[in-house]
Amino acid sequence: VQRRQPGAAGAYLVEIRHAGAVQDVEHGNPQRRIERVARNADRCIDIDDGKPVPALMDETLRNLREIAPTVYFNVPTGFEAIANAMKIDDALRRMLLSRVQMFFYAGAALAQPIWDALHEAQEREVGERIVMGTGLGMTESSPFAIFITNPNVKAGYLGVPTPGLELKLVPAEGKTEVRYKGPNITPGYWRNDEATRESFDEEGFFCTGDAVQWIDENDVHQGLKFDGRIAEDFKLATGTFVSVGPMRAKIIGAGAPYVQDAVLTGINLKEVGALVFPTAAVRQLAGLPADAPMQAVLESAPVQAHFQGVLDSLAASATGSANRIARMHLMHEPPSIDKGEVTDKGSINQRAVLKHRDALVEALHAGTLPFTLQPKDHSE
Repeated sequence: VQRRQPGAAGAYLVEIRHAGAVQDVEHGNPQRRIERVARNADRCIDIDDGKPVPALMDETLRNLREIAPTVYFNVPTGFEAIANAMKIDDALRRMLLSRVQMFFYAGAALAQPIWDALHEAQEREVGERIVMGTGLGMTESSPFAIFITNPNVKAGYLGVPTPGLELKLVPAEGKTEVRYKGPNITPGYWRNDEATRESFDEEGFFCTGDAVQWIDENDVHQGLKFDGRIAEDFKLATGTFVSVGPMRAKIIGAGAPYVQDAVLTGINLKEVGALVFPTAAVRQLAGLPADAPMQAVLESAPVQAHFQGVLDSLAASATGSANRIARMHLMHEPPSIDKGEVTDKGSINQRAVLKHRDALVEALHAGTLPFTLQPKDHSE
């Protein structure tokens, strides 16, 4: 690891030239699983059409009951459906885990409850945890940039840079932006000199807009963890920054397994609100018929009471207005792919949701939106 003294902008440079091997989780054998995968990689099979939306996940699950892959790729939404199915589907669990040597996900963050459910199924079926590869990158990094090599991986861990890639960590609006320079980084945008100039700093590093933290400040060889997108963060009327990524992860974790995702509200207002998109599992709480409309499910007393408890728990651990959810509303209408509110990889688009549901957000903070939850310690 090479360091240099902070420059005028307070940045410092870290380069890890040899990013250690992915290890067998139980036995610590470097690259054993990866080498086995490489020896057996004589063909690649597409399990499905690559769209992890609810209407198509049945096809994925059906195919995984018949095909035993050695390496399996998906996005978090897909892994969530698989993790939930493996809790009760013995045939799926048995076939999927019979030969697989490595899982890999990208496109969005994988919530800790999903990690836990996958590990539980793996330990139950094969007696050990399967390597889960992930990291951080983008089209401009071809797309590989940072990859996890720590077997004790948790939600949000990114790891270390690919060999030869330099990372520059730059203070930005109370966070730390990661920037890239290396042979895998694009030299610029085709016939768009202005976009190229705006995307690189004075030292030739590509500005990603991604915020990171050290996994362990006392051991930088463990690498980095994700700290949200700087572009998603916003200020309250007090001037305090709201860190969107970590707060969304906290809501998802506190509401598991009933929360798919959340969008934070409150730009230039006095308090933070949350629009919560539930999973289908929330129907179990309502005690209503299976065909009951989702709106009726979410407005039922048991569901409202459950999420009141979630909100109260979040409020109890908050340290200030910027990380305290003051208003919460359960969304019966899921995010729309057609409107750009969610990508085909399952990643929520915070800005698009706020844009297309601005009237609802206004009502949420005005106190006129029915079935808005507030912490019990709230007082007018």
